[in-house]
Amino acid sequence: MPQGRTLSLSFPPFTKAVKWLVLTNAGVYLLITILRVAMPEVGDLLYFGLLPLKPQMVMHGWIWQIGTYAFVHAGIWHLFFNMLALWMFGAQLETDWGLKHFLEFYSFCVAGAAITTILVSYGGIGGSRPLTPPGGASGGMYEILMAFGLLYGEREIMLFPIPFTINAKYFVAGIAFIALVSAISAAAPGKGESIAYFAHLGGLLFGFFYIKFLPRKGLAFGASEQYFGFRNSYYRWKRKRAARKFEVYMRKHDRTVTFDEHGNYIPPDDNEKKNGGSKSGWVN
Repeated sequence: MPQGRTLSLSFPPFTKAVKWLVLTNAGVYLLITILRVAMPEVGDLLYFGLLPLKPQMVMHGWIWQIGTYAFVHAGIWHLFFNMLALWMFGAQLETDWGLKHFLEFYSFCVAGAAITTILVSYGGIGGSRPLTPPGGASGGMYEILMAFGLLYGEREIMLFPIPFTINAKYFVAGIAFIALVSAISAAAPGKGESIAYFAHLGGLLFGFFYIKFLPRKGLAFGASEQYFGFRNSYYRWKRKRAARKFEVYMRKHDRTVTFDEHGNYIPPDDNEKKNGGSKSGWVN
C-alpha cells in the first residue's frame, strides 16, 4: 500500500468490522437512552453500574467491563466523534489488515486502555479512585489514530471544517501531546473525574506497542505460527526417534536398515550408492 503524500476528498468505505462497531455503539447508546426514559432503574443500572469500567468491580470479578466500557458514551457528540474517527481512520486499517486482524488490534488496545485506567485509579493519581467510571470508545480511537500515524505518516489529512491539511504523523503527534497535557492536568489534586484522559494515553501507548513490537500479521497469526512450528518440530523429533529405535530393533535381528538425518527411510540400493552422489547420501 503506498504511503506517500496522498489526499482524497472522498469518504472511506464502511468496512465490515467498522460497520459492526459503529452499529453496536449506536445501538447500545440508543438502548440505554430509551431505558433511562422508560425504565430508569434498569437504564441507570446499565449506564452507571454494569457496563462502564469500574476498576474496583473489575478486581472483584466483573471482567467484562474491560470490554463493555468502550460501548458506553456520555452523550451524542461523544458518540458521534468517536464513531467518525473509527470510520475515517479504522476503515483504512481494516482494508489493509482484514477483519480478524483489525478486531484483534482494536480489542487489544481497548483492553490496554482499560488496564491503564485501572493502574492509575489504584495509584490514586489526581485523587482518582477505583470506583471512578470512565466510559466510551476514546481509548480505542486513540489507538487507531496512533496506528494510522505510524503506518501512513505522510498521508495528508484535512482538518474539516477548517480548509487546512496536515501530515498524519504531525496530526497524531499533536493529538498525543494534547492527551499528555490533559492527563498531567487531570493529575492535579481534586480532578479524579478526569481519569478518562489516562485511558486516552493508554490507547496511544498500546497502539504504539502493537504496531512496533508485535507480529506484523497480528497476535493470532503469530501464535498460530509458533504453535505449528512447535508441533512440526515435535513430529520431526518423534519420527527420528522412531527411526533410531527401528534401526536398533532390526540390528538385533541381524538386519540393517538406514534412515537419513530427518528420519526418512533410505532404500538399500540408495544406501549403497550414497557415496556416489545419491540425494540421500553425502560426499567426502
